[in-house]
Amino acid sequence: MTDKELIELLDAACKRFTGDSSKLESAIGMLFVGRILGWKVLYLIHTKSTIRKYEIILGLENIRDVLPPETELSRKSLAYSALKGVTNFWKAVKGEIKDVRSPMMKK
Repeated sequence: MTDKELIELLDAACKRFTGDSSKLESAIGMLFVGRILGWKVLYLIHTKSTIRKYEIILGLENIRDVLPPETELSRKSLAYSALKGVTNFWKAVKGEIKDVRSPMMKK
């Protein structure tokens, strides 16, 4: 997603949004964190239902269509680092693999 496309997406989301503005703010924050860390980290921070709620607010079909799966900074996520040796990412997302999901970041 280009910077121009991002701004257009955010402008459109803000124009059509009604309701609790903290939800809009959280959705926008998720999108920016996802640009920095990748969508895989988002799925290790948030539940699938939270991501879906934010996709709806942002007017996105699927966050994975607009963000990279990982970035150079993905390694800052403790959860992403814990994926080493995990063969099924989605099992980790579902919580079927212990001690992988975490919102914590490292240096």
